Amino acid sequence: MNQDFSIIEGAYFRDILDQPRALMETWKGLEAQPVLEDLAAQLRHGSFSRVVLTGMGSSYHALHPLNLELVDQGFSPIMMETSELIHYGQRFFDPSTLLVVVSQSGRSAEAVRLLELNQMRASMVAVTNTADSPLAELADAVVSTRAGEESTVSCKTYVCALLALRWLADLLCLRSAERTLMEFTAASSAVKAYLAGTASHVRTLAKELEGVRSLFTVGRGSSLAAAGTGALIIKESDRFHAEGMSSAAFRHGPLEMLNAGIFVLVFAGDSRTRALNERLCMEIRQQGAKAFLCTPDSEFEPARIPDLPGSVRPILEILPVQMITLALAALAGREAGRFEKAAKITSTE
Repeated sequence: MNQDFSIIEGAYFRDILDQPRALMETWKGLEAQPVLEDLAAQLRHGSFSRVVLTGMGSSYHALHPLNLELVDQGFSPIMMETSELIHYGQRFFDPSTLLVVVSQSGRSAEAVRLLELNQMRASMVAVTNTADSPLAELADAVVSTRAGEESTVSCKTYVCALLALRWLADLLCLRSAERTLMEFTAASSAVKAYLAGTASHVRTLAKELEGVRSLFTVGRGSSLAAAGTGALIIKESDRFHAEGMSSAAFRHGPLEMLNAGIFVLVFAGDSRTRALNERLCMEIRQQGAKAFLCTPDSEFEPARIPDLPGSVRPILEILPVQMITLALAALAGREAGRFEKAAKITSTE
């Protein structure tokens, strides 16, 4: 290979390397304001009949871990893309609903339309990176991420949203944040350590991605966050075909596509379903496609993530996918993450 790896080093590349700082700034700024604590108390006391979790793109996928946490705690959350909610879920805009809305910009077309339709009927918690956005100004409570300005593809805003939503889960479920603090401190150091090997990860991945025509990211449980976001950022960064889905859904159709031009990143995930994901990875290889397991003991260095608690695993799982976006850009001889057709903020439904 004679790729010029320096060509990938644009604004998106710098945003990826800025993630440890962004995570630390976000953690420092998280605080439970009285209105947020009151909403959490109302939820636990049964004042809300439902919790609706909504967002678009990576903001939507970031909600998977919170959705599962609420289910484990006995709640019945509804997770729905904002684009669907504003057209097919308007009955949820009433005082018996607690809305958790994630939007990095806080001013995307769908978020603005949601604000117009809700008219402050349903109580709303906003998770956003833009403190002066319409969403932040009209929400009952705001959980701010402090990722700083992001050039194009979601990376540092995404991991900061995951962190903020984990903190919100602790608050809603009346858990001490001390354990999360310890886990996050370890995760922050782990992210920094993983990114220190960026050059090696990208070169290793570039070798494996030569000749690949289609890419899949698959997982189960909280790993669906990385599976969904992973495919999205590959398409945005590289104009390369990628699909993100559950490991089980992969067996319902995509399995038939397997050949030497297919690359599949399988997130091992939680112990409850890890064996199923490991078996899928093995079967994909047996069918002649390339498959690598993203796990602390992966034999493939770029997919080897630190062994940390499941609460912070989603933050670590997206890192190998970010390396894939850089490797694909190097193979194509273009700067990673440079938009030519899309915009950072989606202003049209």
